[in-house]
Amino acid sequence: METTGNTVFISGGSAGIGLAIAKKLNAAGNKVIINGRSEERLQGALKELDNAVAIQGDLSIKTERLKIAEELKNNHPGLNIIINNAGAAFMNDLSDVNNNAAEKAFEEINTNYISVIDFTTLTLPLLLQQEDAAIVNVSSIAVFRSNKYLPTYSASKAALHSYTQGLRDTFSGNKNLNIYELYPPLVNTEFSAEIGGANGIPALEVADELFAALEKNQFEVPVGDTKQIHELVIPITEQAPH
Repeated sequence: METTGNTVFISGGSAGIGLAIAKKLNAAGNKVIINGRSEERLQGALKELDNAVAIQGDLSIKTERLKIAEELKNNHPGLNIIINNAGAAFMNDLSDVNNNAAEKAFEEINTNYISVIDFTTLTLPLLLQQEDAAIVNVSSIAVFRSNKYLPTYSASKAALHSYTQGLRDTFSGNKNLNIYELYPPLVNTEFSAEIGGANGIPALEVADELFAALEKNQFEVPVGDTKQIHELVIPITEQAPH
């Protein structure tokens, strides 16, 4: 698709991967709308962008999703790309019965999966009005293999991955709407600091890979270490009936 002249909404756009993507698309001549829970962080991010817009709100809360979708409809009718990037992750020791594992999992599944489905549904009518539109779901290398540190986060991203495949199949006959999935590995951001993010790749690398994929209409977007796993797994899963 065209990588300039778009109107792009990015959840979790005030820091990390979301802000890196916002900078990349902003510099390429797109109208960027960033979203986050903290107004202070959003205002700080806007200082690093040119003529961008911020919409404060927590997409994990139904009433705020409705508010944000309505604001997009009323004030940004040209919206043609949404990037579902906001996420929640917790170290979750399943061997510790006092760990509140289910509560952590609930927040992860709500933020990383349920809210994405609902917000996508809310914005679909606007996207379907456009001649060239896209939905980008940011999943993770973790969709392919969980671990003992982030078992429930990995499960929530695996659910998002499965939903994204189904969404792509649903709109496979619509040439005006394309569904992308971005698979970052460990990335050096504040979000991943607790799990060794300092050893990860820079967020800019993720943004660069997504930008290149949009240019090429490459709907599967593995980044860094994810590429080797993706190359092995996806061709096999694509052979399954769907």
